[in-house]
Amino acid sequence: MNKPMILHHYDASPYAEKIRLMFGVTSLHWQSLESPVQPPRPNLDPLTGGYRRIPVLQIGADIICDTALIAREVAAAAEWPALDPANASESDTALMEQAEKKAFFSAIGAVPPMRLIGTMLLRFGPVGTFRFIKDRAGMMKGGTVRPPQGDDAKAELKSLFTALEARLADSPWVGGSEPSLADLACFHPLWLHANCSRRPLDAGQRVKDWFQRVADIGHGQREDITRDQAFVAAKAADPRPLPASIDNSPVAVGSAVEVAPSDYAVVPVSGKLVAITDDRVVVARETPEFGTLHVHFPRAGYSIVAV
Repeated sequence: MNKPMILHHYDASPYAEKIRLMFGVTSLHWQSLESPVQPPRPNLDPLTGGYRRIPVLQIGADIICDTALIAREVAAAAEWPALDPANASESDTALMEQAEKKAFFSAIGAVPPMRLIGTMLLRFGPVGTFRFIKDRAGMMKGGTVRPPQGDDAKAELKSLFTALEARLADSPWVGGSEPSLADLACFHPLWLHANCSRRPLDAGQRVKDWFQRVADIGHGQREDITRDQAFVAAKAADPRPLPASIDNSPVAVGSAVEVAPSDYAVVPVSGKLVAITDDRVVVARETPEFGTLHVHFPRAGYSIVAV
C-alpha cells in the first residue's frame, strides 16, 4: 500500500501553489497540513531538522525538500512525465528558470510599496506584518539573491510576459497541447504578483487567458490532517530503500554533513549523508520522536559540507 503524500504548506505560499496545481493536473489524493507562514513551524521543524523553505512533502519517514524534487515525486507517483523536470525541453527549462528566478524575485518588487503594505496588513494585521517583513529580510542574509525593485522588477515581469505571449501564440499551454510543469512554474510567480498587487495582470490577452486556465486546474483531492497524524505517519514508517550513490561524491557517503540552499534561506540541516546521486542528496537524521528520517534535497542549488 502506498503511503499518503503529505504537503506541509500554507495557502498563500506561491511555491506551494505550484505543487497544489500538480495535484490538480493529476487528480491525485493528497493530505494537507497547514504550516505557519514563518518559523518556528512545530509541524515541520522536528521532521526536517530546521529546513527553512516551504513547502515540504512528507511520504512516511521520507521528507522531500524543494519543489524541484517534490515535482519528481509527484510525477513518479502519478505516472505523469510532463511534470518531471528531467523531461522538460531545453527551451522549457530556460523559461522556467527565468520565471522562478528573475521573475519570482521581481513579483513583489514590482508592486507599489504602499499597496504591498496594504496587502500584508489585510492578510497578517499590524503585528503579523512586522514579523513577516523581519522574517523575509532575514531569509536573504548569507545568500546570493538580490531581489530587483521598482522599474527593474517591472522590466523582469514584462520580459516574462513577452516570452509567454510568444509561447502561447500557437497553443493553449506553454509546453504545447497539454498542461506541463512549464505552465505551473511560470504561473506561480505571477500568482504571487497578482495576489500582492490585488490587480489583474498587466499582460496581453493570451497571457491573461492562460493564467485563468491554469488557475482553473484546481488542487486535486485535498484532505486536511493534523500535526499528530503527520507525526504518526513518520513514526510508523521506515525510510524507503536508498538510491545507488555516484562514485565521485564530493563528500564520502557515511560522513556527518550539513546541507543548505545556496541562494537564500541558507539554514543548514545536519545529519549523516546516506546517498548522493546526480540529482539528489539524502541525509539521515536520528530523532527521539520518530526514529530514523531521510531528508531529501536536490543537488542543484544546494551545498554539502562535511562537519
